[in-house]
This record gives sequence, structure tokens and C-alpha cells, in this order.
Amino acid sequence: MKPQELYIYNSLSKSKEKFTPVHEGAIGMYVCGPTVYSNVHLGNCRTFLSFDLVFRYLKHLGYKVRYVRNITDAGHLENDGESGDDPILKKARLEQLEPMEVVQKYTVDFHTTMAKFNALPPSIEPTATGHIIEQIHIVEKIIKEGFAYEKNGSVYFDVVKFNETNEYGKLSGRKLEDMIANTRELSAQTDKKNPQDFALWKKAEPQHIMRWPSPWSEGFPGWHLECTAMSTKYLGNNFDIHGGGMDLKFPHHECEIAQAEACNHTSPVNYWMHANMLTLNGKKMSKSTGNYILPNEMFTGENDVLSKAFSPAVTKFFMFQAHYRSILDFSSDALEASEKGFNKLMDAHRTMSELSTSEKSSLDIESWRKSCYEAMNDDFNSPILIANLFEAVRFVNSIKEEKETISAKDLELLKQTMNDFLFEVLGLQNNDSETSQDGEKLAAAVELLIQLRNQARANKDFAMSDKIRDELSTKGIQLNDGKDGTTFQIMN
Repeated sequence: MKPQELYIYNSLSKSKEKFTPVHEGAIGMYVCGPTVYSNVHLGNCRTFLSFDLVFRYLKHLGYKVRYVRNITDAGHLENDGESGDDPILKKARLEQLEPMEVVQKYTVDFHTTMAKFNALPPSIEPTATGHIIEQIHIVEKIIKEGFAYEKNGSVYFDVVKFNETNEYGKLSGRKLEDMIANTRELSAQTDKKNPQDFALWKKAEPQHIMRWPSPWSEGFPGWHLECTAMSTKYLGNNFDIHGGGMDLKFPHHECEIAQAEACNHTSPVNYWMHANMLTLNGKKMSKSTGNYILPNEMFTGENDVLSKAFSPAVTKFFMFQAHYRSILDFSSDALEASEKGFNKLMDAHRTMSELSTSEKSSLDIESWRKSCYEAMNDDFNSPILIANLFEAVRFVNSIKEEKETISAKDLELLKQTMNDFLFEVLGLQNNDSETSQDGEKLAAAVELLIQLRNQARANKDFAMSDKIRDELSTKGIQLNDGKDGTTFQIMN
């Protein structure tokens, strides 16, 4: 693969920047993983699939990528890990399980779901509970640097002190003065010097099961601390890419930057990337509001939101038809349109092996291939890439109908490029065997209906005959009556 000029939208600078890795030929990427107290929903999946696309493309370009994605299993508190209930403990009480049984159950669900989407596993998948010692060491270093203080067994990051020599809020664009002016004092924050200070270590209440010994108290780490500990341990104090959902920009990622700079005296990340949200019925998809749909509910069709079931490949394809930084709304109509588009791409891929070649090409395959790379090099622009892949569908159909010609060399380049981007980069699955089996089942069912229709016509029950034909037509199956009997075709 020739060197590519890749541009990434950096949330820190709020602009596209030419990508230059810290170490030539190698990339370190960290993505905030799931908090495993419930089934992963599609909004979470979109974020992880967006970074699976980034991971795949960087590998395709020839980079050696170390992709770290954590599992949050430490049982932090709600409300940014400061107060409220611990969702893992809450679920443990509800299901009458040990907290780590809850963690195991939903970690397995997460892995199973991502495998259905054909997402690559990360290079390293560390857990928060597996890195308590590292988190305690970071707290000790931040205290030593003068940017944290202990109160009643808890340790808090001193945001005001940090802001005297650094800039708290530079990722989200917030000014500390405005945050202080707009914050009312909460009873749960009485141990803090300032409402903006955030917990590095929390003393555990008697009912809190997940707890560890520390120099300050038996307790548990603050929510933001784990990602700083794990990202720097496996990628170094300064690494290339940190990703996550848009909702993590503040306070989570803002606090990560502050912790790392206070501890290591360097900016931790060169390129901050944020995937946008999925909406359902025009509202953010969220577990807390109940406005969400689970992946398996989509795959089985067992939901009250969509008109039918959609496969993991179609669902993934639908997500990639929007740029990762764009809001994407789920609807049956949009998914059905994606399904038709997906099927056209797969049909064209299968048809390529049947095409005839000529001595010369009337198509500029090299230029088309270049446009595919240009799309992905422009901040991983998957919708433009997919538009280019549909252009290849037009090529295939034109060659098949003998309206265009293609040389053997160009046909091989077309096949290779389609394979690279459909399966290696987008990570779509071409389940030919599964599709074939489904097609055989569908054909058998339609043949049975044709027999019932022929019987109705023989009995002069034309109302039933017309009903079978019309009902099939509404489902996209057209019956054709000819002298040799009735055949059917599936309309796109």
C-alpha cells in the first residue's frame, strides 16, 4: 500500500488535521468501552462500529495498530461517578447476583453482539478492576504535584488550582469561570473546595460492596481515572488517537486530559475523535430514558419500533451510510432502503465473477479506486465511500449489459478494490451460504403459494387468486404468468 495522506477531525482543535503518528508506521488508539451492567444498545454499538472502521482502515493502510478498549466493571456511581447509585450494584440487587456475575453476564453479551456485527476485537481489552493499583499510583502522583486533596477519606481533583497553569475545558470549549457561575452547591459536594472538582477516589459507604484498600480509605476509584490509567499504561503518556461517544467529551474526556497533564506534564492525546449519537423517534437513544432498541430485537424483529427484522450486516451498513460525526435517526423506511442497497452491492460483487473481458477498458477503474481512498482519507468518510461503491454497481451492470467494456487487468483491480472496501474496511459480511439457504426457503414458500393460486384459478376463485398475487406484490415478489406456467421474481 502506498503512503496515504490521511486527515482526521480533531475535537481538540475543532478542525481536520493531517494525521502524523507519534511513531512512524505504528498507531496507538484508545476507545472508551462499555459499562457492563446491561445489554449493549444500538447507540453504544454505533460508537464501537465507528472505531472498528477506523481500526480496520488504519490496518488496511499498513499501520501496526495497538487498539485498546476498556471494560468499565468497577461499579462507579451515577451522575458522572460522583453521587447516586452504582448501576452494577443496583442490577446485582435486582437480579440477585454478585456484582461480578453481572459484569460477566453483560461482558459476554457485549462480545457476542460485536461478533454478530463482525467487529474485530481490540488488541488489548483491560478492565478497571484489573488496574486499581495503577489508578492509586496516579492519584498519589497528582496529590504530590499539588493538584488534588484528600477530605474524609475521598480524594478530589482541584480544578481551580489546575486551571491556574493549564486550561480546563479546552476540549469541550467550556470556560471554568462560566461553569463556576452556573453551578449551584449540591449537598453531595460539601467535601469539595469547588463544585467543579471531581473525585479521584471515593470512600465507600457501608453498603458499597465493590471496594479496595488505599492510602486514604477503603473505597473505589473515580470514573474518569480508569481510562487515564489504562490508556497511558498500554500506549504511553502521549499517544495518537482517543475515541468515544460525543456524550463523553464533557466531563469524562475533559477530566482525562486534566488528570494526565497534572500527572505526566504532557498532553495525553494528539487526536480526539467523537462519534455522534443514534436517535430513535427523534430523541437520543439511551438506556436511562428507555428510548432504545437492543441489537437482538432488531435481528429477530421482536420490537415495537421497526416493521421487520434486519440482519447485523444491513444494520451496520445503514450506520455507515452516515458519517460517524453525524446524528443518525433510526426508521423502518431508512433501514429498508439500506437493505436494498446492501443487496445490490452483494449482487454486483457476485456478478463480477461472471463478467466477460475485452482487450481495452472503457471505464477508468484506477481513478474510481483513487476516489474510494480519497473518501476514507477525508476523516473516514464512509457515506462517500459507499457512494463510490454504488458507482461500481453501475460499472458491473453496464459491463454485463455490454454497454461498457473492461480489460482482464481492470476487472481484477475492480474485484480487489470491492473486496478490500466491502469486507476488509467496512467489515460487511457476504453470507452467500446463508443467503442461498434463505433463498431456497423463500422459493419453496412462493412455489407453494403459486400452487394454491393455480388451484384457486382452477376453481374459478379469482378473488383468492388475485389476493395471492397482490399480497406477494406488496412484499416485493412479482408473479409472471406465461405459457410454461407461473414464475416469480424479487423486485428491488
